Amino acid sequence: MRSTIADFTANARKGIADKNLQAALSRLSEGFPMKRLEAISRLPEFKQLCDEAKQIKDHTLANLADYLEAYEEKATAAGAHVHWASDGADARDIILKICQDAGAKTVTKGKSMISEEVAINEHLSANGIEPIETDLGEYIIQLRDEPPSHIIAPAIHLSKEQVAETFRTEHTEFSADRILTEPRAMLDEARTVLRRRFVAADVGITGANMLIAETGSSVIVTNEGNGDLTQTLPNTHIVIASIEKVVPTLEAAATILRVLARSATGQDITVYTTFSTGPARPDDPDGPQNYHVVILDNGRSKMLGGEFHDMLRCIKCAACVNHCPVYKAIGGHAYGWVYSGPMGAVLVPGLRGLAEAHDLPAASTLCGKCQDVCPMGIPLPRMLRDWRTRDFDRGRPTAARFGLKTWAWLARHPRLYRLVTTIGTGVLMIFGGGRFRWLPLAGGWTKTRDLAAPEGGSFVGLWKRGER
Repeated sequence: MRSTIADFTANARKGIADKNLQAALSRLSEGFPMKRLEAISRLPEFKQLCDEAKQIKDHTLANLADYLEAYEEKATAAGAHVHWASDGADARDIILKICQDAGAKTVTKGKSMISEEVAINEHLSANGIEPIETDLGEYIIQLRDEPPSHIIAPAIHLSKEQVAETFRTEHTEFSADRILTEPRAMLDEARTVLRRRFVAADVGITGANMLIAETGSSVIVTNEGNGDLTQTLPNTHIVIASIEKVVPTLEAAATILRVLARSATGQDITVYTTFSTGPARPDDPDGPQNYHVVILDNGRSKMLGGEFHDMLRCIKCAACVNHCPVYKAIGGHAYGWVYSGPMGAVLVPGLRGLAEAHDLPAASTLCGKCQDVCPMGIPLPRMLRDWRTRDFDRGRPTAARFGLKTWAWLARHPRLYRLVTTIGTGVLMIFGGGRFRWLPLAGGWTKTRDLAAPEGGSFVGLWKRGER
């Protein structure tokens, strides 16, 4: 996936001006957040489960090397081939070689943010192998040549009218006058197209919500069944997952599953929760003949034990994204890469570097809602402030630093400070007429609302006159 992180400000302005996007985002508050509240209200022990899930992840991260080695040992014993990728380039090369060794012409894919992170689709296409997204949302945006805008609902930025238009443009094998006004009709059409692709695929690639050290299993959760078809029909199945996805036991995985769906989509559990352990056995009715697992670092090991260690507890439920006022104003594409919202604003600088992603931690009101709804108790506001501090220490942002230095210098010279503020207040009172529709250096405020003009002089003046 091509990064436009450096264009965050322009991306955000574009998102705010997009009427279709704004209409789609307005429905977000009525969707996942409300369903989440309903789901957790049905489970009195939800908070206790979240605490247990957090403890599981903390324990795993404290012993990550041991659990990764244990997973590799169990997975290998079950017939898997485990590959270690230090970065995206390693992962791309490993996956491409597996596909080439399998003689692959087409590859089906389940929804995987890690595959987006390493840009595997572009790499496969450049080497003559066609990747086919099978999650409905991912399939739609692949047809439109767009990146995902949300980690669990990749096409949330689109209306059903836009999807229908895309299907009419791309699905030319169907009647031009067919009716595509209802979601069910579009779903049936996509299912018809994808069914042929599932059967013909040479390799299937999925992500993993968890890797279980105890059994060498990978776990995926879906609501469409596409993940199961992706990993059972082709001769070769490739799992790609990042290092922090490992958990110790089946029991630990079950605990995390109980908070994952409720936090993400507001379901008690997803429609399909699938555990895979190695290739098909001789007496299995289906399953791949070859099973590969690619475990990716890509900067995560550098986060272990540091300021942003807690971010590695993230289970990618998107609860923080769904409740973030900034995300709901600008949409996911504004963030410019795979991960958006508060979790993206913390994770992306760790993976891509602060030089590229310095705008993302500033894209937050620090209201704290993200931490309140996070099932893993990740202190997102604190880490956003930590990234801002690091950015400040680098000499940024220049305009804000200049303004603060100017104010600090004036504040150290009280007489001059009072003179400047008295003159400034007087001028604003004369020309304000009660409020300003526009004011130099205040465009960020006046672009969307008026700025009230001062009415009674400076605070010091009022104090001296006894007008308290």
